[in-house]
Amino acid sequence: MQNFHSYCISASGEERGEGDLSARFPYWSFTKTVIAICALKLCESRVVDLDSCTDGGAYTLRQLLNHTAGLPDYGALKTYHEAVDAGENPWSREKLLSVALAKGMLFAPGAGWSYSNIGYMLAREHIEAASGLSFAQLVADIVTTPLGLASIAPVTTREEFAQLHCEAAGKYHPGWVYHGCLAGNVQDAARLLHGLFNGKLLSAASLAEMQATIPLGGALEGRPWTECGYALGLMSGAMGNAGRSAGHSGGGPSCVNAVYHFPDLPEPVTGACFTDGHHEGVAENELGRWVQNFG
Repeated sequence: MQNFHSYCISASGEERGEGDLSARFPYWSFTKTVIAICALKLCESRVVDLDSCTDGGAYTLRQLLNHTAGLPDYGALKTYHEAVDAGENPWSREKLLSVALAKGMLFAPGAGWSYSNIGYMLAREHIEAASGLSFAQLVADIVTTPLGLASIAPVTTREEFAQLHCEAAGKYHPGWVYHGCLAGNVQDAARLLHGLFNGKLLSAASLAEMQATIPLGGALEGRPWTECGYALGLMSGAMGNAGRSAGHSGGGPSCVNAVYHFPDLPEPVTGACFTDGHHEGVAENELGRWVQNFG
């Protein structure tokens, strides 16, 4: 039987949840949304520039955040998955880049789109270097402290990961998520995205920039998407009858999640759903069902 842990918040502030609301889960790629929020906040204070080339590279921070830098992704590497499945410790940064970039870039920066976890690793490293702060401190200063989200923090060791509500807990090293892996409970995930779309984290101009979307196509098999696109740290498109949606899905060994804002519902709703398994579509479909029945 599928176990769902879900939480929703309406525009008027009504909150409702089901499942274990105190358990902490790996946020997986929802971490990308937080990296993008931190980058945009640092842009507001002119610590970083979205359109300047990063660290002498050929690509800009914006291109790293919207996956147009042309970087490959380690998710396509058979040797990566074999090492993870074997319970090995993460490769060094140097080995990762050597293996992933063995065939070079996929395309010239700005000339295409391809999802890249490596791009987000480089984006995180860039904002850390520019600000002089660790990712953990940036998350605390920019996101969790202003919103009062006590459950959210990066997990970096097997011991920290072992405390999470996830079948892989105790077996998996979160260092395999090279851009960093936040963890927290389901209600804090929903509250984080709710805070973003209610203007509590970024200026109106920055939030609009964050939502500038690259259209990527239509339906995906087994998933509720009817329009697909990617913005800055946001999967952005439409999920059937739930209408427009913006947020992020995530998945890793043994569990998946979906955290989205739905502005087209009779009353806009932001929600999160975490569940076991390996297919993000299961969490996305359940969240879409839940938000449509929320009122």
